[in-house]
Amino acid sequence: MLKKHLYIASDHAGFELKKALCAFFKEQNFDFDDLGTHDEKSCDYPDYAHLLASKIDENSFGILICGSGIGMSIAANKHKCVRCALCNDLTAARLAREHNNANVLALGARFVSVDRAKEIVKEFLNTEFEGGRHTQRVHKIEEKECC
Repeated sequence: MLKKHLYIASDHAGFELKKALCAFFKEQNFDFDDLGTHDEKSCDYPDYAHLLASKIDENSFGILICGSGIGMSIAANKHKCVRCALCNDLTAARLAREHNNANVLALGARFVSVDRAKEIVKEFLNTEFEGGRHTQRVHKIEEKECC
């Protein structure tokens, strides 16, 4: 893993997938924090996206899971210096890291199996940012104010 620390969070729709990924992280001896939710009781995904996004720094990655992955990615990307990518396949995960220097991965629990999610996470965590021409493009993301 390229970064030193990993944060993971989900809403109720992503809880089962998050639980499976946490077990996988323990098996792999990853240093991670499970920020919740801790059951399938209905909750609001932005609360967990904002919590995780507030912890992201240059030494960490994040993984957010909801039913589609869309809501989590929208909420997380409201935070400065967070580049959250919704990736439901390996190519998207690789390109999100190589070209966009994404530091948060969003997954849609309704669209990926546990085994596929593990593969996507491994691809995301082990792919390096290419830099070069992509560096200028990534810097332009932070220069603009969004509404």
